[in-house]
Amino acid sequence: MGETRIFEGKTSTEAIEKGLEQLKVLRKDVDIKILEDEDKKSFFSILSPRVVKVEMILRDNKPEDTQKIVKKEEREVSRENIEKSKNQIEKFLNEITTKIGQDINYKITEENGNTISVVIKGEASKFLIGYRGEVLNSLQTLLIAIAGKNIKEKIHINVDVLNYREKRKKVLEELAQRIANNVIRNKKPVTLEPMTAYERKIIHTKLQENTKVKTESIGEGENRRIVISLK
Repeated sequence: MGETRIFEGKTSTEAIEKGLEQLKVLRKDVDIKILEDEDKKSFFSILSPRVVKVEMILRDNKPEDTQKIVKKEEREVSRENIEKSKNQIEKFLNEITTKIGQDINYKITEENGNTISVVIKGEASKFLIGYRGEVLNSLQTLLIAIAGKNIKEKIHINVDVLNYREKRKKVLEELAQRIANNVIRNKKPVTLEPMTAYERKIIHTKLQENTKVKTESIGEGENRRIVISLK
């Protein structure tokens, strides 16, 4: 194993994003441990302000070997642990939806050998998205912890509510193109409002092939934002 670092945030999602930004790596390049007792967590605690610490350990994998290692991990996930993770997620969601007692339903499916997808629908589930997906991101982090409890194998969890992620991606891609056109026309850089690492990645990816503009991130933590300027 490589370097070990500790990062803090109001949520584990924020702490992880901050760590990946500072280390300049992808999530698959590090091992992550949330430094708090998961048993003491409740769903409603994700809405409460607090400081969460995460430990991130850089893997010593060579870049060219990453794809092989990921494939190996995917083959090693056992059917028993996939089902165990799905059951743990289902138990948690059953408890939450029962307490809420409104129009909320969910579907848990297996996308491939090591990924579980959770799709939540129902009019009452809007509050699970939060401002620009903040609650959704925290919920996903919480479900990752719940799904991986007492399981050593790496299982990926994708969570979406009312198709929010796809809609948000489309909005951000359209925004990126519109701002890029303004920068080209006015010949002046534009600084976007703060975004999460996930959202900034969408902007960077959308414009990376553009031959006339470039993107860079500035600022720290919650104030991290993208500047689009001429090349």
